[in-house]
Amino acid sequence: MTRTLLCFGDSNTYGSVPLVTQNDPHRRYGPDTRWTRICAGDLGPGWEVVEQGLPGRTAQLDDTFMGAHMNGVAGLRIALESCGPIDAMTIMLGTNDTKASFAVPPVQIAGGIAALLNIALSQAMQDRHGGFRVLLIAPAPVRETGCLTGVFWGGRERSLALAGLYRDLAQVYGTGFLDAGAHIEVSATDGVHFEPEMHRKFGSVVAQAVRGLVG
Repeated sequence: MTRTLLCFGDSNTYGSVPLVTQNDPHRRYGPDTRWTRICAGDLGPGWEVVEQGLPGRTAQLDDTFMGAHMNGVAGLRIALESCGPIDAMTIMLGTNDTKASFAVPPVQIAGGIAALLNIALSQAMQDRHGGFRVLLIAPAPVRETGCLTGVFWGGRERSLALAGLYRDLAQVYGTGFLDAGAHIEVSATDGVHFEPEMHRKFGSVVAQAVRGLVG
């Protein structure tokens, strides 16, 4: 029987290539590079991995520039109702919530994650899929460098606080937890996205965590 893992996140789940300038054309790593596909390979043929990464997605915030559809609350409902049944899912969001334009404190970002967990762990969603486990992933802290320095000004301090808050949420909600920043770091090119070697490493780390969560 094939198991299904849903990976829900932002540009780093989508596989965006680090930006040299803000006017760079949108580029995505190929399937052989993205951590989601590395994870699929490590999990083996008994697993199917569904990628649900959207560049710009937030945990809870409408983006007046990129659009209200960036709010992860609506996106999660769509993902869970259009995929499945699933056996496990990863949630890795919060990076875009640290943007200077939002200027929200880390505890508010964590509140958005709690709202996502409430949806995923609701009786209706669990029943829909026959029950599934959640791996909550704290994103790797941003670096204020490169062409996105202004966009994420103050974001490093906010993002550094997320791992502890997410760990507490995982304990309260009974989910798995993974601190991405303990294993990888963001690119020095734009301070937000992952280089290929980080994708390779992270995919294996996530696969190990999923195996430990689901068995």
